[in-house]
Amino acid sequence: MENPEVIVSSCSSRDDENLYSYKGQPSICQELLLEDQLRRKLKFFFMNPCEKFWARGRKPWKLGIQILKIAMVTIQLVFFGLSNQMVVAFKEENTVAFKHLFLKGYTDRMDDTYAVYTQVDVYDQIFFAINQYLQLRNISVGNHAYEKRGAEETAMSVCQYFYKRGTICPGNDTFDIDPEIQTECFYVEPVQPLENGTLRRSAFNFTLDFHRLVTVQLMFKLKAINLQTVRHHELPDCYDFTLTIVFDNKAHSGRIKISLDNDIAIKECKEWHVSGSIQKNTHYMMIFDAFVILTCSASLVLCTRSVIKGIRLQREFVVFSLHHYKKEVSFSDQMEFVNGWYIMIIVSDVLTIIGSTLKMEIQAKSLTSYDVCSILLGTSTMLVWLGVIRYLGFFQKYNLLILTLRAALPNVIRFCCCAAMIYLGYCFCGWIVLGPYHVKFRSLNMVSECLFSLINGDDMFATFEKMQQKSYLVWLFSRIYLYSFISLFIYMVLSLFIALITDTYETVKHYQQEGFPETELRSFIAQCKDLPNSGRYRLEEESPITFFCCCKRS
Repeated sequence: MENPEVIVSSCSSRDDENLYSYKGQPSICQELLLEDQLRRKLKFFFMNPCEKFWARGRKPWKLGIQILKIAMVTIQLVFFGLSNQMVVAFKEENTVAFKHLFLKGYTDRMDDTYAVYTQVDVYDQIFFAINQYLQLRNISVGNHAYEKRGAEETAMSVCQYFYKRGTICPGNDTFDIDPEIQTECFYVEPVQPLENGTLRRSAFNFTLDFHRLVTVQLMFKLKAINLQTVRHHELPDCYDFTLTIVFDNKAHSGRIKISLDNDIAIKECKEWHVSGSIQKNTHYMMIFDAFVILTCSASLVLCTRSVIKGIRLQREFVVFSLHHYKKEVSFSDQMEFVNGWYIMIIVSDVLTIIGSTLKMEIQAKSLTSYDVCSILLGTSTMLVWLGVIRYLGFFQKYNLLILTLRAALPNVIRFCCCAAMIYLGYCFCGWIVLGPYHVKFRSLNMVSECLFSLINGDDMFATFEKMQQKSYLVWLFSRIYLYSFISLFIYMVLSLFIALITDTYETVKHYQQEGFPETELRSFIAQCKDLPNSGRYRLEEESPITFFCCCKRS
């Protein structure tokens, strides 16, 4: 008779990667051993980092890298945020300065109400901006200068846009108009001669036909250098400002709105020299960014490897279940092998690597994509901090939030889809009915923001009070509309939403005390009674009697 230990030893000598590639009919011993090895492999896969260290002595490299990455990415974001803050402040302050320089009588916070109402005021505003442009060197307290193309300075363009033909007689209720838009422009050179410090209107053949006038547009370009970054040991950037002053007469309502738009481009300065250690500090920051990229690359490789291992183990378990139990594994059990936390970390690593590369290019003055870099680094840092929740989930007292969110998510999504139908209905109705009579309902975006604020109890009285009473029917409809929306969403929809979360919370809390219902996968793994520190998980120590301890069979 054959020795049983020899048989088991020969079974255990098979390679794990070829468990199901054997030929012929496997013996009972082989089936038990294969099942035992798979069960132990699954149990090890779902262990936390500490248990894996006890089981095989593997150091938790992913955990260590994530902790290091949190600190490094946060420090990187803070430094970039401080630098970006100076850029934003410089842009905003220049825009405010330009409004005070080129808009006559402008005061702060009057952008929505800044307008003219007489023909004389329109001409005064236009030639005031032209004169300020010509005297820029003498009046500006900033380091502003005209843009140059070669040796010549670029001119200001003054263009008027008007209907091709128009005869309008409101008194007779008649009009004859050709809506084709025509353009007429003239240009003001920065070296234009001035008389007594001002440019007279007679210097140009410029006349406006206000009955046909649509818009007047003044466009010119200026340049500046942001020197405040020198104090923070950063190289200054060179800025190109494309300024557009628009006189909007599209409505022909007797009110011409005036606005100044500042389109900003950041470029690398051509020639520069700064005494001190700025260049050295820039090199130190680039080295730090390179180290962040290396750390995230290591995290990306480790997490990607773990995801691939999970998918391979999933396939192995599915094949085993079909072969031995003649049934398919449920979708929920298959998804247990796909670790969503690892996928989130992979996404954050990719975003951090791209964002850090852009940041290095910005510091080297090769790129100026501050907004794109901010989005990438901000999103990646948010995901990195969210990833910490995974490691808190290994402790039962901290795991309640994660379990509640995961259990409630499907019902929450279904509930939100139903509530969104009601919400969109109110949005469209409010926009079309109340839009002409209420400033908060002028566009769909504003309607959505207003209704969302009402759901959260914000600015309720102002929303009711600002409703115009020009039409009693619309005013009455607005009261029914607002009262019904607030009552429906605050007292019913939100209450049901909170009840949905609360019910899931109570269920999870009960499961934590009484035990979670086991799935087929967890029941299969639970039959393995080997503890992490039993030594039976070490690959090199697979003994012939392994399955006798792990597989408790009657």
